Amino acid sequence: MFDLRLLYMSLNTREKINIIRLEETDSTNLYAKRNLAQLPDRSVVSASCQTHGRGRFDRAWVDLGPGNIFMSVILKPSDNFIDVYSNLTQYFSICLCRVLEEYGLNPTIKWPNDVLIDGKKIAGILSETVMQGKIFNGLILGAGINLNASREDIKHITDKAVTSLNLELNRPVDKEEFLQKLLFEFFAGYDEFLNKGFKFIKEDYLSKAIFLGKEISVKIFDGIKSGIAKEITDSGELVLANNFGDTILTMGDIL
Repeated sequence: MFDLRLLYMSLNTREKINIIRLEETDSTNLYAKRNLAQLPDRSVVSASCQTHGRGRFDRAWVDLGPGNIFMSVILKPSDNFIDVYSNLTQYFSICLCRVLEEYGLNPTIKWPNDVLIDGKKIAGILSETVMQGKIFNGLILGAGINLNASREDIKHITDKAVTSLNLELNRPVDKEEFLQKLLFEFFAGYDEFLNKGFKFIKEDYLSKAIFLGKEISVKIFDGIKSGIAKEITDSGELVLANNFGDTILTMGDIL
C-alpha cells in the first residue's frame, strides 16, 4: 500500500531521490532493512503511521499522528564501512536544525544527535548499519520529527520534555514542504560531508551544543559516566572530564 514517486532536487548532481510512501508500517527502519537489497542508494521511506517505531537504545518512539514525519534514508555510499558514516546522525541533526531555523526557531543539539527546542525534544535520529559478514550493505538513517501534535498528545509522553513544530509556531505545518526542505538540505552537502567528515559541520555543531562546559551524566551500555562536557573532538566524540582524567565517549545518552 504505497506509491513510488520521484523527487527531483536542484542539486549539482541532480540525483533522483526515490520516496516510498507507506500508509502504515512497523517502522521505516525495519521496512528499509527488509527491502534493502531492492532499494537503490538515496531512497527515502516515509510512513503516515508507525506501529513499532523506536529510537536509540531500543526506546519506543511515540506515534503522534500522520501529520508528523517518520522516515528513513537508505545510503549505500561504498562497499566498505568508513568511520565517517558513524557521524551521519550528527550531520542529519545539523541539517534538521538548519530547516527549523528557516521556521524562525533556535534549535539546539543534545549529544550526539537529539534536536531540542528550549530544552524540549522535537526529533530523534537513529542510524543502523547493515553488514553481511565483512561486507557493508548499507546504512539506514531513521528520524522521527514532531511537526503536528496536540498538547493533549504531548502530555502523554512523561519520560521527557517534548514539543512539536506546530505548537512552537501556533499553526499547522505542511509535512510535505518540510520533508522536501529537509531532503534538499541533507543531500546538498552529503557528498562533501563524506569527503571532509565531522570537521565539515563541527563549527555549526558546537554552536548548538549547549551541554558543553556543563556537568553532565551520560548513560552508556555498561553504566553511567559523569563529569564536565569538556569538548567535542574532530571525530564528533564527547570528551568528559572528571577527577580521574578525560574519558572519550563515542556513543551514549546525556541524562
